[in-house]
Amino acid sequence: MSPPQPSPIPSAGSANESRPDASQTSCAPTSSPTAEFSKEERALLLQLAHDSIRSALEQTEIPLEPPTPHLAEPRGAFTSLYLHGQLRGCVGYVLPVSPVYRAVLETARAAAFEDTRFYPVTREEEPDLQVELSILSPSQPISHEDIEIGRHGLVISLHGNRGLLLPQVPVEHNWDSTTFLEQTCRKAGVPLDAWQKGAVIEAFTAEVFGEKNL
Repeated sequence: MSPPQPSPIPSAGSANESRPDASQTSCAPTSSPTAEFSKEERALLLQLAHDSIRSALEQTEIPLEPPTPHLAEPRGAFTSLYLHGQLRGCVGYVLPVSPVYRAVLETARAAAFEDTRFYPVTREEEPDLQVELSILSPSQPISHEDIEIGRHGLVISLHGNRGLLLPQVPVEHNWDSTTFLEQTCRKAGVPLDAWQKGAVIEAFTAEVFGEKNL
């Protein structure tokens, strides 16, 4: 498997295009709803992230078959790498353009070698890396009254335009739900009040886990 070539979206934590961009961001989504993935699946995905990085360093192949049917379902995903407690790389796919196991393989390798804020991970560093994964749920229609700040990311679509903001964005900016809706409309390139005038509102969550919280 060759290293992916991630194309950063316009700004960290947001997207307004439907192409399968990878986002480079200082922190992945931080919401943790009810767990979808079992302890065994979490451990398997974390191991896949390590295997992907190691295979690149050693220039070896890695199996590309889905480990389970559940892990073959499309999901957006972020991989964050830490070395001695410090961020060492973070890259993600906002949109569900790959099966979750492939998204983890690709974003782990991209976080290790393609995050331009850091020099590539070395062989000496690899054994000490810690991985944290953020798996995005599929987006579902939601009423504006049901949006929970800090839990939901938003997607707003109107007339072929689409904007997306990750769950941590309104928390970072101290937005209420109305401002969150308006800013997602802004990302979509539609009027700020489009969420009240026919735009489709969808929400997603992020399940976050790492080697310290299996």
